[in-house]
Amino acid sequence: MSNHSQPKQSLGILTLTALGIVYGDIGTSPLYAFREAFAHGLQPTEENVLASLSALFWAIMLIISLKYVWIVLRFDNKGEGGVLALQALAQRHSRRTWPKLTKPVAMLGIIAAALFYGDSVLTPAISVLSAVEGISVATPQFEHWILPLTVGILLSLFLIQRYGTAKVGRLFGPITLVWFSTLAILGIASILQTPSVLQALNPIYALEFSWAHPLAAFALLSAIFLALTGGEALYADMGHFGAKPIRIAWYSLVCPALILNYLGQGALILREPSAISNPFYLLAPDSFLVILVILATMATVIASQATISGAYSLTFQAIRLGYLPRMRIQHTSDTAQGQIYIAAINWIMLAAVIWLVLDFGSSSDLAAAYGIAVSGTMVITSLLVLIVALTRSNQRLRKLIMAAVLICLGFEIVFFSANLTKFTQGGWIPLVIGVLIFTLLSTWKKGSALVIEQRRKINMTVRKFINEIYPTITRIPGTAIYLSSSAGLVPSRLFYNLKHYKVLHEQLIFLHVDNEEIPYVSEDERLKVLGLAPGIYSIAARFGFREEPDLSKALQQLPRYQLTLPEDVTFFVARTSVVSCEGILSRWRCTVFAWMMRQSESASTYFRLQPNQVVELGTQVSL
Repeated sequence: MSNHSQPKQSLGILTLTALGIVYGDIGTSPLYAFREAFAHGLQPTEENVLASLSALFWAIMLIISLKYVWIVLRFDNKGEGGVLALQALAQRHSRRTWPKLTKPVAMLGIIAAALFYGDSVLTPAISVLSAVEGISVATPQFEHWILPLTVGILLSLFLIQRYGTAKVGRLFGPITLVWFSTLAILGIASILQTPSVLQALNPIYALEFSWAHPLAAFALLSAIFLALTGGEALYADMGHFGAKPIRIAWYSLVCPALILNYLGQGALILREPSAISNPFYLLAPDSFLVILVILATMATVIASQATISGAYSLTFQAIRLGYLPRMRIQHTSDTAQGQIYIAAINWIMLAAVIWLVLDFGSSSDLAAAYGIAVSGTMVITSLLVLIVALTRSNQRLRKLIMAAVLICLGFEIVFFSANLTKFTQGGWIPLVIGVLIFTLLSTWKKGSALVIEQRRKINMTVRKFINEIYPTITRIPGTAIYLSSSAGLVPSRLFYNLKHYKVLHEQLIFLHVDNEEIPYVSEDERLKVLGLAPGIYSIAARFGFREEPDLSKALQQLPRYQLTLPEDVTFFVARTSVVSCEGILSRWRCTVFAWMMRQSESASTYFRLQPNQVVELGTQVSL
């Protein structure tokens, strides 16, 4: 839920809660990230261990601490973060300053959103699987239970989504606090045994390794990048907590705990190179292994929950911004607006996650598929931040931010290129998912624009209707509200009524919804009411992309505009269907758009209108 609508909470509580929601993904990376650096032929020698740790440390400092925590959190859209919020912000700026950039910015946002979905099915699979694999370290005879247990945990997680996670969510912060404290303690204990590992903080080790072994260093980067996954969540969840709690949590606990644990794993490998098989769990004493497996499993479930909730939120924003058809959205909390459940997304994700676990079988194999989508999204975020940064008035700060982002962008492009080398090992999966999602998002946006354009051609302007037709029509008592897609046009439903009944209601209201590029619209600015003629009004209901479009509630404000709605008011809405594909849209895209339109939830349900007040009329279009 956004802090826009929740009561003020203390900074300490917000910071603790942010731990559980924001840092679940990146916080579980120690389970597999450092291990994967040596999973493809790199030998665990002292030189290689120090070089890997050095690269890992400076990657976290540069991409997470500098870019995301210090810079990107500054670029909020009225308090909201995330790639679609950033895209809307960049579009708003580019429309005023560089109009030619508007379409490319929109395209970047769609691509980033599509890549996020590709990543969102990989995170639960690799996180939970890597945690449960600790069983084989604690008790090797139970190794054959790893896959069944992983599938069981994931099934349970997705099955409880429709009941909401408010009560369980209260435990996320404390559990994650224990998790990061454990990471730090395990790391410190190992470092104290081999303090020479602290040499890895010197960037010279990473630079010398890259110079001496450029190909090996390039391959190493794709494994090192696994320590950065979850970085986008810092920005995406800004609207939940604000930038300050996220920064405090990162600099005071999360970053030190992660670095200490990675250094601890490196120290262990320096003492016992054979421990590279699973350095995270082998850090722990035997007596603590079972407890650590349970704690790691809880931490990965929390990380998975954050990803699933993020997929719901992104879908909700995509619907509001016009990139997806209306879907049935279930609100799982009476007080928290942001806690939602979307059944279609839930079951698709569940099927994909279970398939990934069963097909790959181990977190090491899954790691090959991980990284491409995340690194691609990071590159796009940097590009969008650069566009917005160009409009900042403080010239000195603008130059500083742009220089830092350009440096980070250079490294992110290298990371993305390195991850592309894993394409045939499973890296194609998030890309294929991304392409499919991109196709759906762009097809719906294009098809919807064409439907609106066709309506513009056949619908009459309000001015012409008032001047030529309205004075000649018989009026009957009552109020009719016609939902319209455009402010200046008379909906075709009105003419269908005229054709069959030859009369109009005494009071007519043309109501259209304006989807704004800001997350929230204040209640004082919710409605724009315009009197067109005696008994005819045009009303614009404005909603931000993070808000529920509740028209019944919005219209309760009409009395302040000297308008009242009787109890027997009737809403006339349309249900559009594609009847033929005639070449305006390519045949395959037209078929996809027609299918998506059939899945779309009815306008009356989506806008939360009372069923006994709605008359739905069918409209047919050819594309």
